[in-house]
Formats: sequence, C-alpha cells, structure tokens
Amino acid sequence: MDQSPPPFFKRGPAPLVRLFFFASLSLALLVLDARFRYAESVRSALAVVVYPLQRVATAPIDLLAAVGTYFSTQAQLVEDNAALRAKALALAEDAQRYRAAEAEAAQLRRLIGAAERVEVKSTPAEILYAGRDPYSHKVFIDRGSQQGIKPGSPVADEAGVLGQVTRVHPLVSEVTLLTDRDQAIPVQVVRTGMRAVAFGGGSSGMLELRFMSANAEIQNGDRLVTSGIDGTYPPGLPVATVVRIERDAELSSVRAVCKPAAGVDRGRYVLVLSDETARPPRPGEAGPAKDRRQDKSRRARSKGKDDGTK
Repeated sequence: MDQSPPPFFKRGPAPLVRLFFFASLSLALLVLDARFRYAESVRSALAVVVYPLQRVATAPIDLLAAVGTYFSTQAQLVEDNAALRAKALALAEDAQRYRAAEAEAAQLRRLIGAAERVEVKSTPAEILYAGRDPYSHKVFIDRGSQQGIKPGSPVADEAGVLGQVTRVHPLVSEVTLLTDRDQAIPVQVVRTGMRAVAFGGGSSGMLELRFMSANAEIQNGDRLVTSGIDGTYPPGLPVATVVRIERDAELSSVRAVCKPAAGVDRGRYVLVLSDETARPPRPGEAGPAKDRRQDKSRRARSKGKDDGTK
C-alpha cells in the first residue's frame, strides 16, 4: 500500500536546499550589481512603479505636517506683526524727538553763529569674510579705492558703529572692529553727557571704559554714542551699552564693560561713512611746518651775511 502524500501536499525541495539556493542567488546578484551595475535599471524601474504607492502611504503624514506648519506660520506671522508694530511706534516716537532736537540744535547754532553741520555721505558695502588672525577682529568688505573708500573712514550698520577702515585695496578694504584690542573710539554718555574713550576688549567681544574716576557719573544701562571730538566719527552714532561696572578700591578708579550696539553676526551689509566737512588744521599740524620754514629762512639770511663778511 502506497503511504506517500497526495500531490497537493508535496512540499518540493528540502528547506535547507531552498535556503542555500536563494542565498547563493542573492550573493550572485549582489556581486553582479556591485561590479557591473546590472540591477541599476531594474532598481530604477521598480522605484518608478513603487513611487505612487509611497506617495499614497505618506499622504496623511504630509497633510498633517502641512496643516501644522500652516497654523504655526500663521501664529508666528501674527506675533512678528505685533512686534513690528510696537517697534514702528517706538521708532516713530524716537524720530519725532530726534526731529525736535535737531530743529532746536539748528536754532541754537544760528543763535551762536556756528556753521551748519554737513551731512555725512555713506557708501553701502557687503562683508566678504572675516580675518584669519584669531587675535585680531577684522573683516573685509567689497569696496575699495576704486569706489572712493579712504583709510580711517567709519563703518556702521543699522544698529550703530561697527569699526573703522584701516587698509584700502583697489577692490577690497579691511575694517578693524571696535572690539579689537588696538581700536579706540571717543564716546559720550547720553544720560549725563560725560565723555570718555572706549577701548576694544579683544576676545571678550566687549568694549571697556578704563581708568575713570571713582565719582564718574555712569551706571548700568547707560547708552554710549560717538562724541565726534576726534574728527573721524560723526557725533551721535550708537556705540555700546554699559552692562557691568567694576570699581577698584586700591586705585580709586572705575572700569565699565560695555556691549557693542553693532555686530557682524547680525547682518552682512554695512555703510562706509565719509564726512566731507572742511575743518581748520590742527595746531600741531600747521605749527611745525611754519617753524621749519622760519628756521630755513633764518639760516639762509645768516649764510648770506657770512658770505658778505668774507
């Protein structure tokens, strides 16, 4: 009597044989694909066929993400709009005060017979890259002598003074930031009118008011602007805000640490300022030349007398 199962229940080759066959086939396909790229076209065709199914499967997730992004964007836009309106109102109030102060200053100049201040011209520029020296704070802008940039010109952005042009090339200029240790700028405290000199803090990224007297009228939160007494920086430009005051009891002096108003980390575009105001020469500049001319004329006269005596 035949005990073999019916043909319907026959399972074919043994499981180990099938495992070995499919493993060998997989390895062969991997080798062929890695060496000859035979399966690349098949993979591309399968990707095209499966793509609609992938889009259908991910459609609910994409829809939920789009809805969440829409509502979050709307909320952010509403918040930004409210902040911009508040800022616009504050700027409008400041602008009105500035116009009133400017009109009052112009009237005072007319009363004392002072000359009107010439407006400062500005040249827009873009920051290309920062300097490679880690111990100096310098950036390079895309304007040079071909565009009328001159050494010593102040550089500012929408927030305040950024630095000063220290080297000019035909198409590129080097700008030394106020935070550089070798940089100094005359400033004035808006609240009290006290004048001082702010020095760069170097790696700290701050400004410092050094060796002030113990009774100096300065406090945290005071705003510093350019005083304009150096003839380089126009007066009234924002420079920094006092954030910390250190008092030295032994030396009876005060040191103020200030946060700069401007910075390269908040934008790439700056303005190079040029003041075309005609100023009289400094006493130290005209005096020596005049003295040299007088000494030269005296030597010439004494030499003429000696020649006549001989």
